[in-house]
Amino acid sequence: MEIFKEFRFEAAHRLPNVARSHKCWQLHGHSYRFVVTVEGPVDPKTGMVIDYKDISKVVKREVIDVLDHQYLNDIQGLENPTSEVLSMWIWHRIKELPLEEVRVFETSTAGATYRGQ
Repeated sequence: MEIFKEFRFEAAHRLPNVARSHKCWQLHGHSYRFVVTVEGPVDPKTGMVIDYKDISKVVKREVIDVLDHQYLNDIQGLENPTSEVLSMWIWHRIKELPLEEVRVFETSTAGATYRGQ
């Protein structure tokens, strides 16, 4: 069974490895949204794979508290904070959860999905 929970944070970044003429080379911000999907058996007693509050506790501590209202390029591992890099970074920060995928939306129509190695 798969379940998911959605989260949001605000942050600024720039993409230092694109051409200076690329609009994302300049400092700009996003209202990021990401979805954490976990997988596992449904516990017959609780009727749940995992409690949503347990997912939220890990994500808040390991991701939201680190990224919200920050300049992503200053965070170790996010020096080139593309959606692809960000989805992998989040995965590795919360890998204590039984993860299936992390999907990051940098805009309402664009993002990246990471499902582990």
